[in-house]
Amino acid sequence: MALVDGSAYSESVCRHAAWIAKRSGAQVKLYHVLDPRRAQGRRDLSGSIRLGARSQLMEQLSDLDEQHAKLSQAQGRAILEDAKALIEAEGVTDVITRLRHDDIVNTVEQKEAAADMIVIGKRGEAAGLESPHLGSNFERIVRASHKPVFVSNRSFAPIDRVLIAYDGGVSSMKAVDHVARDPMFAGLKVIVATAGQDTADLRRALEKARATLNAGGHEAEVKLLKGAPDKALADLVETDGIDLLVMGAYGHSRIRTLVIGSTTTGMIRSCKVPVVLMR
Repeated sequence: MALVDGSAYSESVCRHAAWIAKRSGAQVKLYHVLDPRRAQGRRDLSGSIRLGARSQLMEQLSDLDEQHAKLSQAQGRAILEDAKALIEAEGVTDVITRLRHDDIVNTVEQKEAAADMIVIGKRGEAAGLESPHLGSNFERIVRASHKPVFVSNRSFAPIDRVLIAYDGGVSSMKAVDHVARDPMFAGLKVIVATAGQDTADLRRALEKARATLNAGGHEAEVKLLKGAPDKALADLVETDGIDLLVMGAYGHSRIRTLVIGSTTTGMIRSCKVPVVLMR
């Protein structure tokens, strides 16, 4: 399930969705969502009109609103057609498009049951390429979804090396198991890393993760990093040539709280690679 809005990140969403589909044999279902609340916001501006001009201008505003709705639908269909063509050009033939009038989170909640993974961009149409902020819907979608969320970065690049941010908790164990089983990760180099004090328990947890990945056909490497998790992991992504980061989305440990919270956004923002978030 890939969400496209016509922003600069939509091409990356499409290319990553095509990459996933080719490796896993999955169908790609593209969604473009028209939020009716945005159109309602424009109509509300008419409340400032007064006196005799009100009825005439209200009629004109109504006509403009109808025209805008038609243009938005036409634009949405064009975005979906372009996205489908881009994915098909990558060699994926099973691509379906859907144009919906709804809140984007409602769309995810209602349609994710049929999906194995949701693909979104780090930023949307309201944010420029250089914006320091993640997309306004990013956290809402991650919180609402019960499926893995693949967060595309600015542009697509070949993926060969995968880093799993690991702490032994439930969501990071789920991430390890997902990587071990999913054909999307077959043949990729996998590194499992954690940051913290070197203890016997932590070493055992890392070895358990390695064993799970080995059973899935991966010759995984494990690393125990020093320093704050966000800085240590971000540095490893940069210095070790990591192409994809996989991490748990929720929890109370130092690593898992990165993802939704004050330092989360910094982690995802600073890493210039796509991120897979596991619930």
